[in-house]
Amino acid sequence: MTHPAPPRKAPEPPWRTEGTPDEPPGPPGGGRRPRGGWWSLVLTALVVYLIANLVLSFFDGGDEPTISYTEFSKQVDDGNVSKIYAKGDAIQGQLKKARDNPEGDGTYTKFQTERPTFADDRLWADLTKNGVTVTAEPVVQHRSFLANLLISLAPMLLLVVLWVVIARRMRGALGGGAGGMLGRKAPPKPVELEPGKQRTTFADVAGIDEVEGELNDVVDFLKHPDAYRRLGAKMPRGVLLSGPPGTGKTLLARAVAGEAGVPFFSASASEFIEMIVGVGASRVRELFAEARKVAPSIIFIDEIDTIGRARSGGSGVGGHDEREQTLNQILTEMDGFSGAEGVVVIAATNRADILDPALTRPGRFDRVVTVSPPDRGGRAAILRIHTREIPLADDVDLEQLAATTPGMTGAELANLANEAALLAVKRRQDRVTAADLSDALEKVQLGAERPLVMPEEERRRTAYHESGHALLGMLQPGADPVRKITIVPRGRALGVTLSTPDADRYAYTEEYLRGRIIGALGGMAAEHVVYGVVTTGSESDLEQVTRLARGMVGRWGMSERVGRLSALPDDAQQAYGLAAAPGTLDAIDAEMRRIVDACYEEACRKLRENRGRLDALAGALLDGETLDEADAYRIAGVTRLRVDTPRP
Repeated sequence: MTHPAPPRKAPEPPWRTEGTPDEPPGPPGGGRRPRGGWWSLVLTALVVYLIANLVLSFFDGGDEPTISYTEFSKQVDDGNVSKIYAKGDAIQGQLKKARDNPEGDGTYTKFQTERPTFADDRLWADLTKNGVTVTAEPVVQHRSFLANLLISLAPMLLLVVLWVVIARRMRGALGGGAGGMLGRKAPPKPVELEPGKQRTTFADVAGIDEVEGELNDVVDFLKHPDAYRRLGAKMPRGVLLSGPPGTGKTLLARAVAGEAGVPFFSASASEFIEMIVGVGASRVRELFAEARKVAPSIIFIDEIDTIGRARSGGSGVGGHDEREQTLNQILTEMDGFSGAEGVVVIAATNRADILDPALTRPGRFDRVVTVSPPDRGGRAAILRIHTREIPLADDVDLEQLAATTPGMTGAELANLANEAALLAVKRRQDRVTAADLSDALEKVQLGAERPLVMPEEERRRTAYHESGHALLGMLQPGADPVRKITIVPRGRALGVTLSTPDADRYAYTEEYLRGRIIGALGGMAAEHVVYGVVTTGSESDLEQVTRLARGMVGRWGMSERVGRLSALPDDAQQAYGLAAAPGTLDAIDAEMRRIVDACYEEACRKLRENRGRLDALAGALLDGETLDEADAYRIAGVTRLRVDTPRP
């Protein structure tokens, strides 16, 4: 025998059931009003009314003192009474001039008294003789019963209004409101576009074709869900886009929604976190509820690592934490029990390694798509997209520009195109030229020029410093070719040598890394060879050298003494002492010193052997301050070996 399920008494129970019959909707707020609710309200109003009347009566009687009939007769005889009002033997009146109250403190003007019943005086004659006006209305007007009732109920009405406002806000905070006690916000709506503006599609995305292929499945599912349901296929509920900042993760999410033609809900993970515990979870519930109403749809959560960090064993004060409650609510909404069919969640992060494992398991974020910086062909395509509305001169070669910008992301390339356009406007040009793009690239990579007047001796030392970097980069086999040398102060540097590879590199050999160290030590070695001193200008060079040597020894297994071990974490700057045993750390330090010392000796030897070339480069820099690639190789007398890769 089966028993019917008990009726639900709350609109949002803390559990979910299946197959229960629907019941007619109850009163707003859920549940019945408890018995006696109105009676308690009436009783409270009555008590407040009585107390208010007592208080009002006390204040009403304070301004109208009672005097003796003898005092009243005396004031009448003195002609000091202006008017009176009598009702029975009770008399109210007002004096022409204030008098001291013999029966009390202070003075009085209005008064009341009682005429004795045994009095046989000629009161009317005395009043007429002294010009006293006998009025038909009370001298002191008392409030009516209705006025007293309204005044006494005013505090009660204020309390009722305050109680209703607080109850509504509490219900908003606990029942899925977006703002709760912090002020209810409007429900989330799909991202609106400016009038006349087209939605973002894959035509606006370039350089990440492999990622686009991963997301095409999501687009096809949103366009043709019935075809997948017929075969019993289920679309991944979530797609996690992981990659460095500026690689286009947000743009990809918008492109998926625009390509599929479905509503797009966008939110940052930090918007869910509030001071009051539970508000974040309620906002997540409301966001998913709104997305389900217009399904199929896409929810995009940016910087999800803000709330999706791996949960530890300990918890916050009181055993609860707002961030963990928000994360738990997201996990629950994506689990499938909420009926979120047709809602695809896309999230973006640049710290996928710290996310909670429950977030990336199958059933939640089924697919983790890595969005990497674009290759050479991708950079050229991105540059073409971002220069569609920029008039370019005939000498602009976007393919060549893409070849000289390895490692740059889509956001950086967009900034490069914008900086070139700004330079063209400042120079009063109609088109953006190759020189504008080259100067913009220098500004982005090297920093803005600094108007700094250096002493001649320091300027000469800077020229030799940068010439040492450049010459070793030219002489070292497999080193990145030198693109530009300058002794014009830029950013924090007094001079800059720019070297970039001809082709994108994805793996580095030990020989290449040693060449990088030798090139970085070239400035210090040149100062040592020419002047016999070492200056503070090599600080950034030494930081780069230390980072490379630490990676070679502690992470990439390029030391025989340490062996083929990854003894240091990715970020060796943090928790360096906790990464390995003390003996291993000592061996790493010794090997780092050995590699750097050997590279420094080789740098000094090559500069001594090519002292004439070093002097020629330094002299040219002192004369012109800046040398481009062709002039630098010509002055140094070094043949440029170009390595070209086939264009896609």
